[in-house]
Amino acid sequence: MSDCPMTIFGKKMLETELNQLIRVERENIKQAISEARELGDLKENAEYAAAKERQSIIEGKIMDLQSKLARAKVIDVSTLNTKKIVFGATVTIYDQQKEMEFTYQLVGEDEASHDPKKISFNSPLGRALIGKEVGDEITVKAPKGDLNYEVLSLKYS
Repeated sequence: MSDCPMTIFGKKMLETELNQLIRVERENIKQAISEARELGDLKENAEYAAAKERQSIIEGKIMDLQSKLARAKVIDVSTLNTKKIVFGATVTIYDQQKEMEFTYQLVGEDEASHDPKKISFNSPLGRALIGKEVGDEITVKAPKGDLNYEVLSLKYS
């Protein structure tokens, strides 16, 4: 299994979600299963089947989050000091096709999925940015053609 890099904020976010699943969702589903059992024959009990399916989904999410947290490699972005773009950097780029500036922070996949100003370091743009410096131009291969960007600024905070 590989490390799962994440920022301090990303780890707290996953811990909060895990806590919600264990303390609230798991308890709610136990209650739903208990109530559904009281309705009688389990073979023809749609409420019971739905509750068991929901329980399976919740337990799968719990296992996934526990695995990610066990493999977490937490990176304190505020301690980074380099001129190259690395995980956790906040980067402002200029999109040459759209003639617009965009600012993104390179984070882990789970963190990126919750915030449009954050992109995964594993995304095509994230991979292209890693190792670059201010002033560098990058090209990202996309289905609709090459996308060209220029790195305008870089900060770690």
